[in-house]
Amino acid sequence: MNTRGSNRLRPASSTEMPDEPPQFSRAAEDLIASLRRMPLEIPRGMRKRPTKDLGPLIAQILVDNQIGCDSPEQTIRDKWVEVVGPANAQYSHPARIERGRSLVVLASHSVVRNELFHHRMLILGKIQKLPGCDHVREINIRAG
Repeated sequence: MNTRGSNRLRPASSTEMPDEPPQFSRAAEDLIASLRRMPLEIPRGMRKRPTKDLGPLIAQILVDNQIGCDSPEQTIRDKWVEVVGPANAQYSHPARIERGRSLVVLASHSVVRNELFHHRMLILGKIQKLPGCDHVREINIRAG
């Protein structure tokens, strides 16, 4: 019996057990599954990725989506009646900020849409004075 290659199969220390099972390549996983005549537990298109702690991921989501702090859109919505007046605010509302600089306003009445269009520079000046809204450079008024 040949004993030269037998060292490769023994662990370095028999008292230590690895924390994680060994990671095999996709080809090796396919081969093992086919030899066992068992279906793969992992679908072919899915990759195994290491797990991550949930805390930092949730913190990043909160920062990215501005959850828990006022966004410029919310500040504009809260002050919309003061910016355009109660009559115009009743038939219009700020929807979103596109490309970081263009405020989209939806107006449901054509007279209000025309009124907002003619006073858009005055409205823009009031919006830029709101906290966190100085980056808004234009107003797009749409039917809605």
